[in-house]
Amino acid sequence: MIRSIRGRLLLLAAAWLGAALLAAFLFISALLEDFVTDRFDAEAASLADALLAAVETDEEGRVELDDPPADPRFDLPLTGWYWQIQVGDAVIARSGSLLDGRLQAPAGDFAGGKGVGADGAVLRVLRRQVSLPGSDAPVAAIVTAPQGQIDHSLRQISRPLGIALAGLGIVMAAASLVQVTAGLDSLNQVRRDLAQVRAGHKSRLTPPPVSELRPLAAEINAALDGNAALLARSRQHLGNLAHSLKTPLAALANELPADHKGQALIARMDRLIGWHLRRARSAGPRALGQRTPVRPVIDDILMVLRWPMQDKGMTVRIDCPATAAFAGERQDLEEMIGNLTENAVKWGRARLQITVTRADALRIRIEDDGPGMADTDAPRALIRGGRLDEHGASGSGLGLAIVADLAALHGGSLRLERSDLGGLAAVLGLPA
Repeated sequence: MIRSIRGRLLLLAAAWLGAALLAAFLFISALLEDFVTDRFDAEAASLADALLAAVETDEEGRVELDDPPADPRFDLPLTGWYWQIQVGDAVIARSGSLLDGRLQAPAGDFAGGKGVGADGAVLRVLRRQVSLPGSDAPVAAIVTAPQGQIDHSLRQISRPLGIALAGLGIVMAAASLVQVTAGLDSLNQVRRDLAQVRAGHKSRLTPPPVSELRPLAAEINAALDGNAALLARSRQHLGNLAHSLKTPLAALANELPADHKGQALIARMDRLIGWHLRRARSAGPRALGQRTPVRPVIDDILMVLRWPMQDKGMTVRIDCPATAAFAGERQDLEEMIGNLTENAVKWGRARLQITVTRADALRIRIEDDGPGMADTDAPRALIRGGRLDEHGASGSGLGLAIVADLAALHGGSLRLERSDLGGLAAVLGLPA
């Protein structure tokens, strides 16, 4: 545990700054990836349209490519820049770079996706399909571009972006250091004033120039005043006690003969009382969790999601003890249960089940009867950038990753597994 306020503030600022810069890098990188990929797809689509425009059908119904486009990139062998014209399953023309190879792509129009070339290289594939008069089979144009070239273009952009964001982070970290140091200077002044009070050079704190510390200084001054008043009363009581003891001692000394052995004891008691009284008079003054019920959160979230559930005719079953509670803020629990429930409603077909149990820890299980998620896709879905889609497709979703981060932040965990309903079961473990 960090015991320094400056350290805590700097660590918190660094954490949020790092998270913000990382999120900005991922978001801008995703936009740049879409932009670069779309540019390649647009170029491939333009070539596919040109190829299809050059296809003709002769009088006997044979399909031929009349005038193939001239592009030197499609003449060099095994470069990843390929095109192919096929009628049904028969290839009638191909680029010189393809040699004797054959391109494969899903049927119909395929507007950009990844494939593998004959040499094992990853390709960006686009397929356009049309029907020509006089031809029984559809005519398709398949155009590919090397994925490596696309990735290289992205790296050329991402590298300076990362350097720029890192530089921005350094500047903002330095600004945070200056800001925290300047902000805590008033606290240092309070510390110095307290040291002056403790040393006996001052009796009270000087009111700080910042309004946030004035109540603290006022409370400390009130404590000092109370301490001084208590010390004054203690001295007064001690003086009264000493006086009340000295008077009978003096009377007793007068009653006893001067050579009586009790006179020595009386003198000793008188010296002790006087010593404690002087010591008292000369002594100076000295410097003196959140808890959130689970069921109301579930009810509020289901009320928000009632319309999409009603549109699907989805039924929900809730099994939650009334005493189940989360050791944390309500907004964190809403974030976690809300993301998981929204995901279940989105991909579920007709059934949603929420089961809450508590023992040493709180366990919230949210299940649906949707398509589910493959076991191999579950770990990837829990990292930032993994997708919420239960079918495991790649994307830029953040919901499950946010839930996993929040759960880990509270000392819990998120686990994805197959539900008995047939879909996905998200199991959230949290401190009770």
